[in-house]
Amino acid sequence: MDLAAVSQSDLRAWMAASRGRGLSSRSLARALSAVRSFHRWLAEAEGIESPAVAAFRGPRAPRRLPRAVGVDAAHALIDRVDTDAREAWIGARDAAVLTLLWGAGLRISEAMALKGADAPLPDALRIRGKGGRERIVPVLPAARDAVETYRAACPFALTAEAALFRGARGGPLNQRLVRLAMERARQSLGLPPSATPHALRHAFATHLLDAGGDLRAIQALLGHASLSTTQVYTAVDGGRLAAVHAAAHPRARMRP
Repeated sequence: MDLAAVSQSDLRAWMAASRGRGLSSRSLARALSAVRSFHRWLAEAEGIESPAVAAFRGPRAPRRLPRAVGVDAAHALIDRVDTDAREAWIGARDAAVLTLLWGAGLRISEAMALKGADAPLPDALRIRGKGGRERIVPVLPAARDAVETYRAACPFALTAEAALFRGARGGPLNQRLVRLAMERARQSLGLPPSATPHALRHAFATHLLDAGGDLRAIQALLGHASLSTTQVYTAVDGGRLAAVHAAAHPRARMRP
């Protein structure tokens, strides 16, 4: 077969046959990526170009939504990492980190980036997130108290420019250790593997939304550049949006 003569019809037929064998959209996208890579090599090494392959658009893989943990599960996880740690100050540290993820919607990397100068936590934190975007995040009293409990128990000097959260030897805390602590906690509680630190940030957003929070406000609190990202992140469903529309649109409140 003349590889330069591959057409979009050929590619569609290949995709249809692959779909018939049970391949998912994600698997098809990976296969198409491999074909594109091969044809790029052909163009560079042999001068054989196939415009159809370069222009072909495969199926979009559905975006995977992180699953939030429920309110009771979030409380249980924080309590468990606190009580199960081998040292009291380490339990207080892990509980403080998880409280920030759930109570302030921080990414775990953002919590690890806090410095000693950030504590005692103010009423609002200035967080620099992905893409260098800054946002202001209100701090709940529970999060401030959890951090203060950790600070009082921490055996190391928490200097202004050093990391706020420390490892067992005094260096900056590695986020992997927080993930391991939460993994042990969720296993002992019988929670699913989806109960990760990121799921607590997801819970922050979904619990606010369930309580009637505004999507634009949640977008700002999460530090998303696009509202569409927030909609996906918070798993907004059609029923929820329809209910908001019916309650808020002026025409919906008018008598027929």
